Amino acid sequence: MKKPFTSLIAALAALLLILQAGCGARTATPAPEAPAKLKVVVSVYPVYEFARQVGGDKLDLALLVPPGAEPHDWEPSAKEIIAIKTAKLFLHHGAGLENLAKILTPETLGATQAVAVSSGIPALDLDAAEDADHKHGGHADKGHAHTDAHMWLDPLNAQKEVDAVAAALAAADPPNADYYRQNAANYNSKLAALDQEYKTALAGLPRRDIVTSHAAFGYLAARYGLRQLPIMGLAPDSEPTPEKMAAIVRFCREHNVKYIFFETIVSPRLAETIARETGAGLLVLNPFESLTADEIKQGKDYLSVMRDNLANLKKALRQ
Repeated sequence: MKKPFTSLIAALAALLLILQAGCGARTATPAPEAPAKLKVVVSVYPVYEFARQVGGDKLDLALLVPPGAEPHDWEPSAKEIIAIKTAKLFLHHGAGLENLAKILTPETLGATQAVAVSSGIPALDLDAAEDADHKHGGHADKGHAHTDAHMWLDPLNAQKEVDAVAAALAAADPPNADYYRQNAANYNSKLAALDQEYKTALAGLPRRDIVTSHAAFGYLAARYGLRQLPIMGLAPDSEPTPEKMAAIVRFCREHNVKYIFFETIVSPRLAETIARETGAGLLVLNPFESLTADEIKQGKDYLSVMRDNLANLKKALRQ
């Protein structure tokens, strides 16, 4: 009577061993590989910021001009030229901001598509800006290029650059086109809110003149009804003549200018000289051409820098 029962137990045990062996022999299903990211190289920080906001986690994004460097003076290295050639897209600002003579050639680009994100934005009437400079007692800087490339300092122009970035990414990566367009729309709503903040904050202030380190703020001034009086010309390394320095000092005294604006990546020496001669204070007005390593570490971005600028403008232009 015990033998059948014992045989049943033995059979079940053998079956269990077979099943366990079968389970152990199975190979784990490999995890699906993450989709390859779109390789994009950008020239300057404003373009990097907009590409980062639009591209999100879909991009392998590289910035050429290093933190704290002046874009006007930057020259691409051999390593950077190789990086551009291996990218799908090269996004640059254009309008004369960067030195791109070595980059925008068939030999350097190869199959890489180059896109200037500012190409759809009309340039300011620089002759009119020079006329205003003469009325302020200044002297137009004839020794440098007369294209103001700082379109992004007007938040509505920044929206156009964001749209240009989104269009370039969508064309290069059609499967993710809707993702890029949605990110652009979300970010542009934040830029619209920023524009409204500027309009509300600056509309009622009695002062309209801003004395700046260099002529980077023409688009911002035009958008919000301000008058820019730059110490230097469009190139931040252009030294003003003694006559122009004297004219700016005279203007500041006559109009009781309270603050002189300087920039974080340009020497404040000339702004300090004007401030010392006139008794004015000093405040930062950041053109967002490049962020310093410290500003990046602090988590600064376009929106926070522009709000810092607005706070300093309000301080300088109130009665």
